[in-house]
Amino acid sequence: MIPVSIVTGFLGSGKTTLIGRVLRDPGFARTAVIVNEFGEIGLDRDLIASGDETLLALTTGCLCCAVRSDLIATLLSLRARSGADYDRVLIETSGLADPGPILQALMLDAEVRADHAIDTVATVVDAVHGEAALDNHPEARRQAALADVLAFSKTDLAPAPKSLLDRVRGSNPLATCLESRAVVPGALFGGADPLARAARLEAPPEGASWGRAVHSGGIETVSLRRARPLPALALTLWLEALTEHCGERLLRMKGLVGIEEMPGQPAAVHGVRHVFSAPDFLPAWPSADTDTRLVFVCQDMPRFFPARLLEAIEEEVREELAVRG
Repeated sequence: MIPVSIVTGFLGSGKTTLIGRVLRDPGFARTAVIVNEFGEIGLDRDLIASGDETLLALTTGCLCCAVRSDLIATLLSLRARSGADYDRVLIETSGLADPGPILQALMLDAEVRADHAIDTVATVVDAVHGEAALDNHPEARRQAALADVLAFSKTDLAPAPKSLLDRVRGSNPLATCLESRAVVPGALFGGADPLARAARLEAPPEGASWGRAVHSGGIETVSLRRARPLPALALTLWLEALTEHCGERLLRMKGLVGIEEMPGQPAAVHGVRHVFSAPDFLPAWPSADTDTRLVFVCQDMPRFFPARLLEAIEEEVREELAVRG
């Protein structure tokens, strides 16, 4: 499978600079790049590289708005034209993009999923202007909320203020925080190995079963930890119920789930709004921690709803299994 990573971040945060540094690394020469610019004249392609058939530009509008046609068509065209002569794909969104619909589209399209798998969402956060962007622009808040890696740029001008660090760390406890200039290419592509990808789903620091953090704009992050494995049927029904009842309010969900019928082989689950990919059953837990860990990035959703829904479905499934048994 070809890993696909997304580099996002608000206008002027430094996405192009980060990608350019990745492409200068000889070990990442076989990287296809899709650049989305909001406007009729595209400049980022020339700022990143030139004369490369595996670097494509989309200038038809904001990628999150045109994603179901332009992005999918571009990926399929790239694969056909180059004969899949690339090892990985980087997508640079415009500064006004919401990464959610992009993830959705990549998860939904069967042709893309046949050869490509979502890897890392890296969000570049401007250390100088990041707080203002978070205060004034919902796009910036969603970009930070959905990140696996938060890369702080412009720290050579001024260190990221503690208030900014506390805000993004509190609202996105699973994200790895790095200085953009210190980001190595491998940090953007951690998922070629299923266990490596699952390791990025590790839970927040030890503590209470539930953790909660609140973004401005009604976005909050809630985490769930449980030691008891879940019947496979309960997981299936729960994901279906989340799709039906949460919809647009569930910006992103990810985690590792212990399954009773498959001891030692957890299911990695990912969801964006009303779209969930099929669980990816791993050959082993990526660490010594074998608890189920799930994180929800929600907007205007009761914080206990996913857990209570899971409890109700699990109880019903166990009662049914007991009757059958």
